[in-house]
Amino acid sequence: MASKIAIIGTGYVGLVTGTCFAEVGHQVTCVDNNADKVKMLQDGGIPIYEPGLEDLVKKNTAEGRLRFTASTKEGVDESDIIFIAVPTPPQDDGSVDLSFIEKVAREIASSMTSYKIIVDKSTVPVNTGENVAETIKRYNQANVDFDVVSNPEFLREGFAVGDLMEPDRVVVGTTSQRPVAAMREVYEPFKAPIIFTDINSAELIKHAANSFLALKISYINAVSIICEASGANIEEVANGIGLDERIGRRFLNAGLGFGGSCFPKDLSAFIAIAEQLGYKFDLLKEVQHINAGQMERFIKKIEETLWVLKEKKLGVLGLAFKQNTDDVRMSPAIDLCQRLVKEGAELRVYDPKAMEKAKEILPEGEGITYVDDMNSIGEGCDAILIATEWPEFTELDLEKARKDLSHPILFDGRNLFEPAKMEELGFIYKSIGR
Repeated sequence: MASKIAIIGTGYVGLVTGTCFAEVGHQVTCVDNNADKVKMLQDGGIPIYEPGLEDLVKKNTAEGRLRFTASTKEGVDESDIIFIAVPTPPQDDGSVDLSFIEKVAREIASSMTSYKIIVDKSTVPVNTGENVAETIKRYNQANVDFDVVSNPEFLREGFAVGDLMEPDRVVVGTTSQRPVAAMREVYEPFKAPIIFTDINSAELIKHAANSFLALKISYINAVSIICEASGANIEEVANGIGLDERIGRRFLNAGLGFGGSCFPKDLSAFIAIAEQLGYKFDLLKEVQHINAGQMERFIKKIEETLWVLKEKKLGVLGLAFKQNTDDVRMSPAIDLCQRLVKEGAELRVYDPKAMEKAKEILPEGEGITYVDDMNSIGEGCDAILIATEWPEFTELDLEKARKDLSHPILFDGRNLFEPAKMEELGFIYKSIGR
């Protein structure tokens, strides 16, 4: 049976969630306070790059299961279940800015005239559900019944459509049995195990999961330092420990460190949450420390090889924080570029999807030149740097690159190439932990 759903917020989480809900047959109204974004979506465009998403948006819009509006009241009126998927950005102290959540909760409350299920889809600190419930109760002028539910998302940018259509689990936190049947109905088409918990546990699950994955990345990056010092190969070490089913191979790829809008924010938030509850989570602080150190070590490799960076010309492959996305928020690649420009280097940069968004942070002409072809990245340069793990970068024309460079030097921050092959081709090749 189809559910009537509203999604408030059309960012990476909201737009993917709403579109996939429509794809399995639910009636979905997506709400956003940005009228230009709503118009773009109504006209068949999408504001983000996510593989497979654009076609699904067009399909479900055309078939009448997915629509877009700038009116929260309209979304509330036309739905039984309302998902809040607005941003929860970090504040200077690492805690989460909940002002968007609070504002939406007030808007929902003032629009409600019948029973609704309000679902926190945004990543929020523990106890947020209680505050959302109190806010809705306070501003609910019609005095109608409602339930607040926590339903954290576990979507990976670049793989979000697949993650939502085939989830490994669905977590639902609730204080009441009343919304349970409706939430089962929403997720029944996805054929995934549904875990029902209390709200506070559901809210903690997301922060705990992302922090643990960040810990795995920092752990393998710390091991990569030992590999370099001892002459070992981090790829072989990672494969050897990853075959232990208690550990697993995923998130054991050494590199420049994690970035993006989730891991750094969720890690800082979990540390802040723990401190508010009286616990100093020093383990996670060390995860942050190791992550920051990876960039420092990579830049040191560059400086040790090129000596002086001022007036050096460098080709940089990758601007997005990871492959398969145009998201440049808290991207290690952007951080790398900014540091190199600050040292006086001139950069030629390329990314398959993220260049337009990167230009908002790295304006062209200020030590930055954007190029349209990855195989022209090395022209006139002293070295090439790989900063994002796009699979197509493994198809780089290495023979052309070697000829284009003033000296064949390649710094691989994502371990995309084999050291032996690069040496055979005549490159000075620097990677991570090998």
